[in-house]
Amino acid sequence: MGSDFSYIARRCERAVVTAYRELREVGNDDFASFQACTALYRIHHPEASVNEARLLVSEWIDHHVVRADTGPTSGCECD
Repeated sequence: MGSDFSYIARRCERAVVTAYRELREVGNDDFASFQACTALYRIHHPEASVNEARLLVSEWIDHHVVRADTGPTSGCECD
């Protein structure tokens, strides 16, 4: 899991993926890491519902961490 995610354009997406990776590396379980990252996303985007945040965070984790895909993702419109 020690990949560099600096190529991710959106700051909130990069923050979520980096936080998830680092939380897992220090021994946090998947669900606790996911919950923390959902909260982190909602700090960046307080307008997002919990369900919207969960969906987007799960898509980003699946894309960047599980599948190790470096292509673009769908998601928020921020930089």
